[in-house]
Amino acid sequence: MALSDEPVNSAGVDVAANLAGVQAFIAAAAQSAGRGEGDAALVAVSKTQGAADILPVIQAGQRLFGENRVQEAQGKWPALKAANPDLRLHLIGPLQTNKVKDAVALFDVIETVDRPKLARALAREMEKQDRRLDCFIQVNTGEEEQKAGVWPEDADAFIALARDELGLSVRGLMCIPPVEEECSLHFALLREIAQRNGLDGLSMGMSADYEVAIQFGATLVRVGTAIFGARKPYP
Repeated sequence: MALSDEPVNSAGVDVAANLAGVQAFIAAAAQSAGRGEGDAALVAVSKTQGAADILPVIQAGQRLFGENRVQEAQGKWPALKAANPDLRLHLIGPLQTNKVKDAVALFDVIETVDRPKLARALAREMEKQDRRLDCFIQVNTGEEEQKAGVWPEDADAFIALARDELGLSVRGLMCIPPVEEECSLHFALLREIAQRNGLDGLSMGMSADYEVAIQFGATLVRVGTAIFGARKPYP
């Protein structure tokens, strides 16, 4: 059987079955929340996964993927995207300004815009490359010092800077709640900030809490381990 026909990855995980299960769970959660089918889209988080392990998920029909690191993504996604032009790749990890050029060239959506210096660098590079990528503002809803993201009290001003002054295509907000706190409080806060700024996109919810995120209006949920199995360590 050709590699592209295999439903399992190199660890023996049936990723096609896992993907179908996650998609069914998302649909059920949306229906339970009184939302329409397709209101919440799945971003399959493929960080640390090699191209051969991502391919069965693509073959199973998944088209949105998320990666944390620009350099890692450069090693596998150009060929995958060339073979599958309808794929869309989201950057869901912190972005350093010295990686902006590469990120704009490779990714389709930047979910982690979190500071003025980065927003300005993205605006300049998108103009240079004539690529207008959709962007999400990352909000540090837990105000955790070790975590990226603009703090909630600064979010309105930063959204205005990125969208109105710099002309970035800001589609919504993204957050990663603290693991030890009730996630619903953070999802509600992100939704509130988005609503008062006229933003529809909410990237929130991961493998452990995406059902709750959908109840609070998530339009993107980022799921990795529930599809690919246990995360591989970074090299």
